[in-house]
Amino acid sequence: MSNGRGFDADVILSGGGLVGQTLALALDQAGVSVIVIDASKPAETLAPAFDGRAFAIAFASYRMWRALGLGDQLDAVAQPIEQIMVTDGKLGTSARRGGPSPLHLHFDAAELFGRRTSSSMEEVAAKRPEEVRARKTKKEPPEARSSRPLASPPQSSLPPSPRLRRTGRDDSSSIEEQREPLGLMLEARHVRMALDSGVKARASIKMVQPMSVSAIERDPAGATVTLADGKRLRAPLLVGADGRRSFVRGAVGIRTIGWDYPVTAIVATIAHEKPHGAVAHEFFLPNGPFAILPLKGNRSNIVWAEPRAAAEALLKMNEADFLSELGRRFGDFLGELSLEGPRFGYPLSLQLAERMIDARVCLAGDSAHGIHPLAGQGLNLGLKDCAALAECIADGMSVGLDPGDVSILERYQRWRRFDNVTMALGMEFFDKLFSNEVRPLRMARRVGLAAVNAVGPARRFFMKYAGGAAGDLPKLLRGETLAA
Repeated sequence: MSNGRGFDADVILSGGGLVGQTLALALDQAGVSVIVIDASKPAETLAPAFDGRAFAIAFASYRMWRALGLGDQLDAVAQPIEQIMVTDGKLGTSARRGGPSPLHLHFDAAELFGRRTSSSMEEVAAKRPEEVRARKTKKEPPEARSSRPLASPPQSSLPPSPRLRRTGRDDSSSIEEQREPLGLMLEARHVRMALDSGVKARASIKMVQPMSVSAIERDPAGATVTLADGKRLRAPLLVGADGRRSFVRGAVGIRTIGWDYPVTAIVATIAHEKPHGAVAHEFFLPNGPFAILPLKGNRSNIVWAEPRAAAEALLKMNEADFLSELGRRFGDFLGELSLEGPRFGYPLSLQLAERMIDARVCLAGDSAHGIHPLAGQGLNLGLKDCAALAECIADGMSVGLDPGDVSILERYQRWRRFDNVTMALGMEFFDKLFSNEVRPLRMARRVGLAAVNAVGPARRFFMKYAGGAAGDLPKLLRGETLAA
C-alpha cells in the first residue's frame, strides 16, 4: 500500500520503546510496512544503568515474543516463575523479623499441568532442588493442596517452546497441556537488547531515531506527521505508542482520566544467600505492596512502594541502613542480603485514555493506559495491545481494507478497552483494600486470601488470568505467527 498512493508506509508508529518495537515486529511479520519514529538514543536506552526494572512477563506475552523470533535471545536470560506467594506482610521489630502471614494465597504452575509440588512460604524458600526431585516422583491428585505441604520446584532452565494445539479457537482450553511457568522475569536491559536486535534484523522495518513528531495532520485517507527536522511522512494509520506523556494522544484531542498515587516505587536488584526456588512473593504492607521477584542465580528484583518522602530518604540511605530497613520487610527466609547495582525510584500514577482510537489514529501501551504496578501487569497490557492491533490490521488488509479503516480500529478498541479498564480498576481496588491497617478489614482480607487458596478452580482461574491466557486471545498470544 505504501507504493503508488502517496504513502511512505502502511503504518507510522510514534514511539520505539518496548511496546513500539514489539508492535513493529508483529506488523512486519504480517507483511505490513511500518516506520518507527522514536525520540530516544539507543546508546542511552541500552545502557545497563538506564532502567533498573525487571518485568514479570505473563506466559501468553512470552509466547508472542517467541513467535516473533526473540526466543533464542530471551530464553538465555529469562527466569521462570514456577510459584507465586501472595500474603499480608508485616514489619519486623528488634524482637521479630518481618515476613509472611500464615494466611496466604499460593499459585503453582504445576497445578495447571495436573501435578503438585510445594508448601508454606518458609518451605518454598528453604527446599533444595534435590529434595524437590525426590518428592516429585510420587504422584497425587491435583486437589491435594490442603492434605500435605508443597515442595519448591527446582531452579530449572527455561522450558522449551510450548507446542500449542492449532485449534483455531480463541480460548485457553489447551493451556493445561502446555509446560509453561506462571510467568517469566526479565531484566529491562535484556528485553531492550533483544527487541533492538530483532528490529535491526528486519531490514523492512524503518527506524527513525533520535527523532520526534512535532505536528500531525489528518484527512479522510490518512495521517501526515511532521518530524522535528521538518521532514514529512504519510500513512493510512498513525499509532501512538509514545508513553504516558503521549504527543500523539494530546495532538488528536484524546483526553485522559487518572491521578497520582502519593507513593514512589523503589526498585533494586538484591543478591541473597539462599536460592529463591523460582518463587515470586507479593507482600501487602500498610504503605503499599512489596514484591520479591526472582532473577537468574541467587538474585531477586524488589519493587517496594513507600510514601514519597520516605522513599526519597530510603533512596539516599547508605547501603547498610537501606538493607536494615529492607530486612524488616523482606524477612530472613532467603538468608543474608546485599545490594547489586543502584536503586531507582519511580513515582506511581494511574492514567487511562478516554478512548483508544480516533480518525486514522490509535493508541497502544502506556499512551492508552498506565496502571498501578501491583501485579506487574502494565507491560503485559501493552503487549496484548500489540497482539490484538497487529491481528486486526492483518485481517482487515487481507480483505482489502486499509490499515486505518474505521472498522479495523473499532474492532481493536472493542477487543482491548474492557480488559485494560477492568485491570486498571482491579489494581486500584486491591491497592486500597490491602494498603491499610484497619483491623477488621485486615482480618477479612487474610481470611479471603486463605479461602481462595482453598478452592482449586478459583486458584486456576486467577493463574490463567494473571498469565494472560483468559478470554479471547489473539494469535500471537497463543504462540501462533501472523505470517501469511
